[in-house]
Amino acid sequence: MLKVLGFILAISGSLVAAPAFAKGPDSVAGLAEQLSPAVVNISTSRMVPGGFGVPYPEVPEGSPLGDLFDERNPNNGEGEDRMEEARSLGSGFIVSADGTIVTNNHVIEGATEIEIYFADGSYMPATIVGADDKMDLAVLKVESDKPLPFVEFGNSDSAKVGDWVMAIGNPFGLGGSVTLGIVSARNRDIQSGPYDQFIQTDAAINQGNSGGPLFDMDGKVVGINTAIIAQGGSSLGIGFAVPGNLARPVLDQLSQYGETRRGWLGVAIQEVSEDIAASLGLSSTAGALVVDVTKGGPAEGKVQVGDIILQFDGKPIARMRDLPRVVAETAVGKAVAVRLYRNGSDESLNITLGRLEDGEKLIAQNAGAPATDQPLAPDAPAPEPDPAEPTSEELSPPAAMPDLVGFDIAVLDEARRAEYGLAPETEGLVVVSVRPGSDAETKGMVPGLILSEVNQKPVATVEDVTALVSAARDDGRPAVLFKLTDATGASRFVAVKLG
Repeated sequence: MLKVLGFILAISGSLVAAPAFAKGPDSVAGLAEQLSPAVVNISTSRMVPGGFGVPYPEVPEGSPLGDLFDERNPNNGEGEDRMEEARSLGSGFIVSADGTIVTNNHVIEGATEIEIYFADGSYMPATIVGADDKMDLAVLKVESDKPLPFVEFGNSDSAKVGDWVMAIGNPFGLGGSVTLGIVSARNRDIQSGPYDQFIQTDAAINQGNSGGPLFDMDGKVVGINTAIIAQGGSSLGIGFAVPGNLARPVLDQLSQYGETRRGWLGVAIQEVSEDIAASLGLSSTAGALVVDVTKGGPAEGKVQVGDIILQFDGKPIARMRDLPRVVAETAVGKAVAVRLYRNGSDESLNITLGRLEDGEKLIAQNAGAPATDQPLAPDAPAPEPDPAEPTSEELSPPAAMPDLVGFDIAVLDEARRAEYGLAPETEGLVVVSVRPGSDAETKGMVPGLILSEVNQKPVATVEDVTALVSAARDDGRPAVLFKLTDATGASRFVAVKLG
């Protein structure tokens, strides 16, 4: 008995001695009460395939009972194509007294009917003003005969890791649910789109919270709740919100035009890895490496393949994924200064931006162009082989590369084009073997890739390649940069460590 009492006294003593910072956060009841009326529940309905419908017998073709069976078929003759109505729930928030509402695109995508439910129990239909699938945002509008409560955006850049944030929404249909947490991380890339820069939070976000607001402790919207990491549909304490500063220009465009009007530079880019930087003698991995320039785009004739874009419109490009975001945020038609690294030195130039939405059409048009001006007719017989053309058995073996980079190449010919599924007009050098376990294999190099540049210099022969590889070794470079193109025409740079 004495031991038990001693244990109780020891606990009591530790409670008395507990430091002041053990106290929990102040209540957010007043803030939640103030903000909740501007948060809405969004109910949508859409038509989805209904499976195989109701089982129903089929009568033999030509049967006199056919008409009778068709008339009584509960599937109305649609069978497995029968459509059914599906309903879903999400969240949103009012951003102006006239009834403008912000939510996620995936909440309303494909909806045939949208209803907004307010905190006071009333509801009304909504129309879509505009939507953007790249950032998963949408703007809706309701017609109200009285001003509606609304909330305002704050400065999401001021939300620091560790700051308290509050989510209000409609998880699992439980409208007006309030959860509290902190900003767990910033600038998260979860591979959901080209402009990922999410705020990560541990404020509980579940199914139905999508499109709802993430507030700071001043009651300003700093994020739009969009995604969760979940198991079985329930939150694991990791949620993601689109930062308000990133969303606002898109929402303004959707509200004004009903569509987005993003800037477009017209280049394809990739990350500057440590090996790529080392192969070029750079001390930093900053920037975006250009792997293609769109024909007819704003950058054509100015930016070159192999350039590293370091700065755009005065903004530094610390990482590759910074460039698409800052370009998209820049006004269409604006002339911007671009600083880049080319062939060992910095260069500056000016480029007038196009519109991304037009650029996507141009890219699709370029990609859809026929491979040759006069393709064979579908029924035309295959051409007879030229007796003078060597067969694959008669080809000379590929020239071996110095055992420094882990792969071998050969000059393209008709047999190798056929072997690797390359277009008839494809010229140059092709990778024919990759040594297992080599750095080249680790970097994804496989037979059939077309090799066109070494350390940003064009190559046409095996001798060109071996000379440049040997020169890189003699210069003390730890890696060599190769430009490779696959059978679809997609290019990339790969830096292979010297053996």
